[in-house]
Amino acid sequence: MKKKLYRSRKDRKLAGVCGGLAEYFDIDPTIIRVIWAVLALCCGTGLLIYLVMALVVPVKPDGWNDVIDVDSEVREPREKKEKYKGPEID
Repeated sequence: MKKKLYRSRKDRKLAGVCGGLAEYFDIDPTIIRVIWAVLALCCGTGLLIYLVMALVVPVKPDGWNDVIDVDSEVREPREKKEKYKGPEID
């Protein structure tokens, strides 16, 4: 299956560009955001590239979740187990 670059619907701060790149390269989105901030502050190119990507890269379609969101699932509580107390000494 071929990977496609999309803007993220779930992991977005502005337009989802950094979150989408992080999903595409399978890395932490914070790393992408830091690199983007450095490029924006040092060179000024980061802001221009972000704006272009926000306009060109499509948003990920609904139902296209490669990652399972375990926080959104309802979990059944685990059975409470008794702690091991060790052998009884008389």
